[in-house]
Amino acid sequence: MEQLLQQVASGLANGAIYACLALALVMIFVSTDHINFAQGELSMFSAYLVWQLIQWGLNFWLALAIVAFVSFLIGVMVERVILRPLHSAPVLSIVVVFIGLLAIFHSLAGAIWGHTIKDFPSPFPNIAFAGSGYIGPHQIGMILVTIALLVALFSFFRFTPLGLAMRAAAQNPASARLAGIRVDWMLALGWGLAAAIGAVAGSLVAPVVYLEPNMMASILLYGFAGALVGGIASPGGAVVGGFIVGVLENLIAYLGNLLEKTTGVYIIGNGEKLTVALIIVITVLTLKPSGLFGHVTVKRV
Repeated sequence: MEQLLQQVASGLANGAIYACLALALVMIFVSTDHINFAQGELSMFSAYLVWQLIQWGLNFWLALAIVAFVSFLIGVMVERVILRPLHSAPVLSIVVVFIGLLAIFHSLAGAIWGHTIKDFPSPFPNIAFAGSGYIGPHQIGMILVTIALLVALFSFFRFTPLGLAMRAAAQNPASARLAGIRVDWMLALGWGLAAAIGAVAGSLVAPVVYLEPNMMASILLYGFAGALVGGIASPGGAVVGGFIVGVLENLIAYLGNLLEKTTGVYIIGNGEKLTVALIIVITVLTLKPSGLFGHVTVKRV
């Protein structure tokens, strides 16, 4: 029972990171109807920037705040300079651009900081507390930061004029333009927010997986699975989906290891966690493409 609780707690901690990435993916999808395949590399590059500022003597939280703002500007520039001219381009062209951005940020990180693994310090104090046998302080911190980020974004989109304008631009661009909203800039701001959220996700996961250019490759897939489970067009659903995927992958691996100890037959274990994410993606796309909390859009032709 204790091991089961540990797996659930660990899954929630992993799910916090998946939820952040899923939220970033959803924010771009609802405004552009495209999946940003370079989101993981943007997060990784931001994590390197945070690490560099820490090496120069800055506090983690100050470094993260600076990098989040820089990432926001990068996201806005990518949308305005690279993607805006492709507004009416075929989907395949936009996919190629995303793959190109992925390669560019991956290569830049390797060229600037090298491909050796770097130790990334945790911003949370390593103190003992009740229940610390199930989950560590960094994992607790990841969950709390994710929840705080979700509350802040919910408040922004629900109660501020700019947030309401961004929601209107994403849901109905034509009506938003008639209401005087600058839809193009609202979409650019959405890209900026997604890049800033990705910076938070990358900086929180780096102490767990260590810092190197390939650190977000598999994590992006988990985030994508979380977004699909919750609903690719539902920000809140994507966050819940991220937590679901985090817990589910750990439980499946735990049950697989338990089955091997009991029967001696190996079916699935920790090495197949990535396969679990792929199975989740395929299953959701097949059975419920809109996700658990998404809604089906019907267009009249």
